[in-house]
Amino acid sequence: MSEEPAPVTDLSPERAADLAAAPLARAYLAGDADPVAVTEIFLERIAEAEGAAVYLATTADRARREAEAARQRYEAGRPASPLDGVPVAWKDLFDVAGTVTTAGSALLRNAAPAERDAPVVAQLAAAGMVCLGKVNLTEFAYSGLGLNPHFGTCANPHDPETPRVPGGSSSGAAASVAFGLAAAAVGSDTGGSVRVPAAWNDLVGLKCTHGRLPIEGVLPLCPSFDSIGPLTRTVEDAALMLAMLEGGKPPALGGARLDGARLLALANLDRGGEAPEVAAGFEAAREALQKAGARIDEAEVPAAMAAMELWPALFAPEAYGVWRDVIEAAPERMFPQILARFRGGRDVPAADFVAAWRRLADLRQAWTAACAGYDAVILPTAPNLPPNAARLLEDEDHYVTENLRTLSYTRIGNLMGAAGLTIPTGAPSVGLMLLGPAGSEARLLRLGAAAEAAVTAAAPG
Repeated sequence: MSEEPAPVTDLSPERAADLAAAPLARAYLAGDADPVAVTEIFLERIAEAEGAAVYLATTADRARREAEAARQRYEAGRPASPLDGVPVAWKDLFDVAGTVTTAGSALLRNAAPAERDAPVVAQLAAAGMVCLGKVNLTEFAYSGLGLNPHFGTCANPHDPETPRVPGGSSSGAAASVAFGLAAAAVGSDTGGSVRVPAAWNDLVGLKCTHGRLPIEGVLPLCPSFDSIGPLTRTVEDAALMLAMLEGGKPPALGGARLDGARLLALANLDRGGEAPEVAAGFEAAREALQKAGARIDEAEVPAAMAAMELWPALFAPEAYGVWRDVIEAAPERMFPQILARFRGGRDVPAADFVAAWRRLADLRQAWTAACAGYDAVILPTAPNLPPNAARLLEDEDHYVTENLRTLSYTRIGNLMGAAGLTIPTGAPSVGLMLLGPAGSEARLLRLGAAAEAAVTAAAPG
């Protein structure tokens, strides 16, 4: 990986809009692309894709103003940031001034528009990024599948003959980037909601450490686990997006290598339950990492599996407590599967909730001790491939089974308080997930950049 990638030249606006975020900004800087023209391409694409259930609200006037301001900064030689002028989409949990924050639910469809941007939205605006609008999600962000009967379900780019779900809950965030309707997007991750849709759409997804980015102005699901993270086309983009979201300096990714890296592969997962394509994709990625110089050990970490058993007592009661008054005022307007998940926390005794948190604190210490000395834990992002959307709507038992299965690996990161990163393996809808200690995003992104290069180099053709 070079420190300063070569600029892309001779770009039409259409070609520029197909670039990843960082190369697009470099094209602006070199004078090979114009933020206003590129923003117009994205707005045209969004208009043409109306009915595809990706965008729930488009902020076209704002986007044009922000693009024009970015153009003027580039002309003056004073870009606001390394991503100035790059168009971005926001999961519809984030307040964007003048738009309704729906959380993908009919219950909030007619809520009052937000009066101001959420702090993270304002932060990207200050960095010069162009807000295209708000994108779809699972109702109240409470599922890993991405199905939404209220606003429609985004497409998955694979298997068009059998429409499959895009992954959730940040379904529209992933679809916006995968289908060229945004250069990058921002979602939230409470149990896997950034990483699953990123993996199923062959994108990079970063789950930030809980509490690293402010969740003020972001509708909650389970505040004790809610976190924010970008969905992008490359690790470089993810690193820059994190820096822009927190107003910091991006980690240096140039020269990132796997030589001497120590990685731990969890041995006590239900690997027999993985889709064959997932198992093959993960093993191919693992071999690529080893070939690039990483040492990979395999061991059981009992704390991870023990923590998974606590999830019902930790998650559902808090989520129900946050939204009880809203959902019980009109439960008939909710998707029944989401309502049932909320109500799963209704009868959990307070004593069980407190005991589960005390137990989790002990398990987190055990996890930290077991993973000490390793640069990251690696595992597939999800054990399954995107399920058939129609069957999920028709078969309640299948919905429940597939949703729990989808989140069974990503939830480990949330329970253990980890930072998490997923990168594509080259196998469609199969991601490689890296988990690191809380606050280790910079190191995780450097590892991810090296892993991205190794997996890409090993890909056929």
